Amino acid sequence: MPSAAQHELFMQRALKLAAETTALTSPNPKVGCVLVRSSAATDVPKVIGEGAHLYDNFDHAEIVALKQAAQRGLSPKGATAYVTLEPCSHHGRTGPCADALIAVGIARCVVATQDPNPQVSGQGIARLRAAGIEVTVGVLEQRARDLNEAFAHFIQHRTPFVTLKAAISVDGKLAPPPASRFPNQPHWLTGPAARYEVQLLRHASDAVLTGIGTVLADNPQLTDRSGVFGPNNLPRRRPLLRVILDTHLRIPLSSQLVRSAANDLLILCAKTALSAKRTALEEQGAEIAILPDHAGRLSLPAVLTTLGERNILSLLLECGSHLNGSFIRQNLVDKAILLVAETELGEQAIPFAEGIASPYLFEQSLRRVTHVSYGPDAGITGYLHDPWQSTSAPKP
Repeated sequence: MPSAAQHELFMQRALKLAAETTALTSPNPKVGCVLVRSSAATDVPKVIGEGAHLYDNFDHAEIVALKQAAQRGLSPKGATAYVTLEPCSHHGRTGPCADALIAVGIARCVVATQDPNPQVSGQGIARLRAAGIEVTVGVLEQRARDLNEAFAHFIQHRTPFVTLKAAISVDGKLAPPPASRFPNQPHWLTGPAARYEVQLLRHASDAVLTGIGTVLADNPQLTDRSGVFGPNNLPRRRPLLRVILDTHLRIPLSSQLVRSAANDLLILCAKTALSAKRTALEEQGAEIAILPDHAGRLSLPAVLTTLGERNILSLLLECGSHLNGSFIRQNLVDKAILLVAETELGEQAIPFAEGIASPYLFEQSLRRVTHVSYGPDAGITGYLHDPWQSTSAPKP
């Protein structure tokens, strides 16, 4: 029987396999599986099959690992299965993985964490145990949960897991005063390492969102440029959806966003927006959706509901001061990532979030805070809601 240290070793491998599928599984979770069996002669556990789930390939991680073992001519009977997420017990696009593991006669199953879906959580584990299979739950659980935080949130709330990303100066400002900036030009606060981290965040997200104010000020692309240090971007199953909140459809047809639209640009507006502008944008390849508004502002809960209906599990906010403040005050941010540059911008500069006194006071409301460095820049990450807790503060 594998030891506790071996449990962690093989689960680390399963987690690595799952992590390598980033942007290739949504709207399904990222799952890895490693099948291990000891030889009669040495009693040393060895990997006989392994794999991870890819949405377009249908097979769940357990099935991929079982097929690999079969291709090698190795029997999984009596083996231990290490799975990063509880084997499914229900019929979806494929049959239940718990049944497949039972059918081949594995001896035990080590599970990092239960399924976050409250309708099926624990049922796969119960089915394995009822078949006489020894089940261990909770090995490297937090790492497994972090890997699927967006899926866990979505499966319980049916709205995206919202991450607010902001690059700020050391004195807590978002950008210089408008009068000191060149129009349609971004102002870079952070260095290359922090900016590359933003590309990795985009790559790991289903959608990125900003407001019309940022579009007019910076003329951004908001694309996944995860290959900035290599010849190709990292692979993804579906394009990064670029979402713009533009109540009155002020976005220029000449903007980088519109000119690069290729079934990946969604502009949300109010019903009062000019129909002629809507037609012109649609002819350029943008998709327009009308949302309810109040006092000239689009409903942010309606934004999240709309994206949830499109199976957007993870949403990255790259907004200006007004939207940052609105999302925070309405309790719609689940996770925050602040990239802090050494630069000072001064008292007249644009604040991090409208109505929020300081990003450092905001940081005090975060839980599970971690600090990293990106060259000269500091990174602060923390959570406002636990995506795995269905009792988290409800969203409006």
